[in-house]
Amino acid sequence: MHKLPLKLWPAVRASGMLFSDSLWIWRNPQKALTSVEVQNWDVVETAIKEGHGLVMLTPHLGGFEIIPRVLAQHFPATILYRPSRQEWLNEVVEQGRAYPNMHFVPTNLNGVRQMTRALTRGEAIGILPDQVPSGGEGVWVPFFGKPAYTTPLPARLANRNNTPVVMFTAKRKALGKGWLMQATRLNRLPEDPALAAAELNIAIENAVLVAPEQFIWSYNRYKHPAGAELPPNRK
Repeated sequence: MHKLPLKLWPAVRASGMLFSDSLWIWRNPQKALTSVEVQNWDVVETAIKEGHGLVMLTPHLGGFEIIPRVLAQHFPATILYRPSRQEWLNEVVEQGRAYPNMHFVPTNLNGVRQMTRALTRGEAIGILPDQVPSGGEGVWVPFFGKPAYTTPLPARLANRNNTPVVMFTAKRKALGKGWLMQATRLNRLPEDPALAAAELNIAIENAVLVAPEQFIWSYNRYKHPAGAELPPNRK
């Protein structure tokens, strides 16, 4: 298990850069695609050719918004997202993310059903694995040495039909030089939710360590969602 010291101002800077990356990608979609260098694409091709779809995991790091757009050049992608409570921000995000071959579904039962159907069709689905789930939908497992409420949903969806799970990162290069997108296929996640979430967090840690200064540390990964019983070591 990794441990990483956090500092306030680098975390604030990372949040600002991540948001500016996202805005630029939304407003310049075609130019953004020409600014991304893709490595390990054979990992993606091999996974999708197996015919069971693809579970795409993209932590909030660097230019993560470019990742589904790259995939959408090759096959449809259904992406799970949590609508903002602020209506104006929701409109900005939804308009910015609109793109051919990308279909966004909300984090509810209907959204999960649509993702299941997409996998059945052999398509890709996208999940932000570092997003804190609602109470009752996650488990407490370590993330950089501290208990974090974590979703076991990627494992649950992948294990229905032996679907490959791939972790993606889009590390920001020098200012104005675009991003380096990399793909890493994960081992099959356990059926047990706690074990699956623990392995998922290790994979997220490895992804974050690609460029820890580009991760959105200001997002409260360790918050306590309403309805989620605290683990013994946090009570």
